[in-house]
Amino acid sequence: MLYLGLAIVASAMVSTVMRLSEGKIKNNMGMFVANYVVCSLLSLLFMDHLSFGKMAAGTGIAVGLGLFSGVLFLTSFVLLQQNIRKNGVVLAATFMKLGVLIPTLMAIIIFRERPGLFQVSGIGLAIAAIIMIHFEKESVEASKYQFFLIVLLFVSGFTDSMANIYDKLGNAELKDHYLLFTFLAAGVCALLLWRKKCQKFCVWDVLAGICIGIPNYFSSRFLLMALHHLPAVIVYPAYSVMTIVVISIVGAVLFKEKLSRKKAAAIALIFLALVLLNL
Repeated sequence: MLYLGLAIVASAMVSTVMRLSEGKIKNNMGMFVANYVVCSLLSLLFMDHLSFGKMAAGTGIAVGLGLFSGVLFLTSFVLLQQNIRKNGVVLAATFMKLGVLIPTLMAIIIFRERPGLFQVSGIGLAIAAIIMIHFEKESVEASKYQFFLIVLLFVSGFTDSMANIYDKLGNAELKDHYLLFTFLAAGVCALLLWRKKCQKFCVWDVLAGICIGIPNYFSSRFLLMALHHLPAVIVYPAYSVMTIVVISIVGAVLFKEKLSRKKAAAIALIFLALVLLNL
């Protein structure tokens, strides 16, 4: 549970830093390039002494899945931006969070994890809490671009699933090789998009990218380690909803955001879901 807790804290830190840097960032892609450079450097720093020249068992899987995961990382980000423009931030955030269904179902159907009745109830409550926090029925009915929301759900969910796929198929000793190629691929894609838009870097873009890159790397690293020690059907729902709780608490304390009754009730549901998931 320690690794899961650390992954949640690191993930919440990413959102907090992004919130603190709002209004100062001129070029999102520049920020993401800096973020992925930092993540890649940290992957190299924590990498074991296994060299690519020796082609340790599982190196090909680490490189292949890492490259594919990196492309998915940035694709999810681009889809999120498009959905925010077409459907609004509320719907975009809701469907991205509901992507947790994909890795959870994949763990049950493909990797044969068998949650008990308590765990199934906990997953159901976690999803209900996500919907309570974000969902607005009127917004969905008014949206003309619902297809894009479904695509976002599947792509973001499949992106999250990559950590569990690597845990099941890859060599645990090469997890930092996998992370390195994930961040390198995402960084190259971000760089290409930045060049296409012909935007300039500013100091705040780079600083924000560095500050985001550190918790972003550790969030991915600790999530991989949590999946190595705990079932994915527990890790993914807990990781998703507890990140929401921590961000909500930080928002109330640091940014003086009001906690509505609806959100408070959803947080209570989340704690009940966590109890059920761990029974």
